Amino acid sequence: MSLQTPRLKREFKTMRRMVEIHCRDHHGTTRPCPDCEDFLSYAEQRLDKCPYGEEKPTCAKCPVHCYRKQRREQARDIMRYAGPRMMLHHPWLALMHVLDKFRKVRHPMELRGSRRDFSKTPRS
Repeated sequence: MSLQTPRLKREFKTMRRMVEIHCRDHHGTTRPCPDCEDFLSYAEQRLDKCPYGEEKPTCAKCPVHCYRKQRREQARDIMRYAGPRMMLHHPWLALMHVLDKFRKVRHPMELRGSRRDFSKTPRS
């Protein structure tokens, strides 16, 4: 896993646990099936490129749609099923995910401005 920040690592761990719950109950496997592993690989790639980094909001509140339409629907189905079950199986991750929903969502253009190097003096 190449995710750089603790927040993104936790987000991926939460997604992995949700996929495991969904796959176990829908595909009858003890580990994620090849299709679910493929989805997890895609999710990890998208998280790795997330412009928010440590300030990442939950996917439902994010103004950037980084998943393709089909994958977004797949993620929504997984989360809709596994989300309520997370409190039983992984209460800490579920609680942290709920708390993440309260993060202030900044527009991507605001992020660009905050990353610039302002130490240089402006040209006249």
